[in-house]
Amino acid sequence: MRPPFRGLKMLKKILIANRGEIALRVHRACQEMGIRTVAVHSTADASAMHVRLADESVCIGPPAARDSYLNVAAILSAAAITGADAIHPGYGFLSENARFAEMVEAHGLTFIGPTADHIHMMGDKIAAKDAMRKLNVPLVPGSPGALESFEEARAIAETIKYPVLIKAAAGGGGRGMKVARSADELEEAWQVARTEAKAAFGNDAVYMEKYLDRPRHIELQVLADTHGNVVHFGERDCSLQRRHQKLVEEAGSPALNAAQRDALGAQVTAGLRQIGYRNAGTLEFLYQDGQFAFIEMNTRLQVEHPVTEMLCGVDLVREQIRIAAGEKLGYGQADVTFNGHAIECRITAEDPESFAPSPGRVNTYHAPGGLGVRVDSALYSGYAVPPHYDSLVAKLIVHAPSRPQAIARMQRALDEMVVDGIKTTLPLHRRIMADAEFQSGDYTIHWLERFVAREA
Repeated sequence: MRPPFRGLKMLKKILIANRGEIALRVHRACQEMGIRTVAVHSTADASAMHVRLADESVCIGPPAARDSYLNVAAILSAAAITGADAIHPGYGFLSENARFAEMVEAHGLTFIGPTADHIHMMGDKIAAKDAMRKLNVPLVPGSPGALESFEEARAIAETIKYPVLIKAAAGGGGRGMKVARSADELEEAWQVARTEAKAAFGNDAVYMEKYLDRPRHIELQVLADTHGNVVHFGERDCSLQRRHQKLVEEAGSPALNAAQRDALGAQVTAGLRQIGYRNAGTLEFLYQDGQFAFIEMNTRLQVEHPVTEMLCGVDLVREQIRIAAGEKLGYGQADVTFNGHAIECRITAEDPESFAPSPGRVNTYHAPGGLGVRVDSALYSGYAVPPHYDSLVAKLIVHAPSRPQAIARMQRALDEMVVDGIKTTLPLHRRIMADAEFQSGDYTIHWLERFVAREA
């Protein structure tokens, strides 16, 4: 029997309100800390690996996410009947739902994440930008808030110059986001963005930003405890995206140096300390011509958090749990080190050319191994990938002393990995790693779209 984690709140049992690889990732951290776990699952996930390995499991509904993983009453009931004293939301689903965080705390449970107030603040992109403006964090030029009318949109566009980007205030994943490259395109972009935002988020509020033609997508990982300590764990470069969905992430960025990282980190941590932020968070920026511009903050663990863990040697999930238990971080910024280079490839159950979903039974699964190779996945031979959820089935992460060595290691690991029975994006990742432009590190957020089109 593992000794229990002796946190200030004595967390003994954590319900994991998620599925797939992230549920398994949280379970493993809990097991190493001597904390029991409760897996919740839909009927479609009855044989999932996180359900098999958890200490207890509770079925919370049918396959549709709205009836299971988004069913707050069922999740809270599962916590009550199993005697859980905390809930970890993972990422996606309810992880950035301020009302859920409030209800968890109201039921006497510990929510392993930021406060509901900070989730609410950062969940509205306009409110988030306003908060960062007050903290002197640099922003992309644009509207100070939601656009009240098309006339206002036209006036701001003329001021900041075309091209411009219309974005949903409550948006994400590229929905409710349209580019206008000239005054002739503005009205259509305005109308379509609002319509998409209303359909996707129930909120047609939009705002405007200057559209940057060759930026990189840089994000900064932070942790903050309840004692006023805030540290950052460096940057991740998430510029390799298709339709605003990240496919490959690196830590650190091949475009930045230590001085730029330190300056950005100092500015961000000072701001978060000022507003009393707690737990894990990631601030996302566009970076072009040596300038950073804040775009949003994710008040949760990120899909790509393993590259930071590999680079810095820190278990971010363990730290989330310690913070939720009232523990101090126990280290300062000077204690955080950045060693070598890490890369993550997101492997999805999709056709590597058409990107059509490819659910189904995995006949054979073989994970690569060796020095500096990590696989976060809930796959196993015989597992049936359900069609009801996100297509991510594995994250392949490598770490090496340098970027060229990391690329070589990733190429070797990709060649070793076998997922047979369904189509996956493994062939696409092999082509990306072999491309000379990627290997040079000279790419922007528009590079992958052109690469995919060129390969078609």
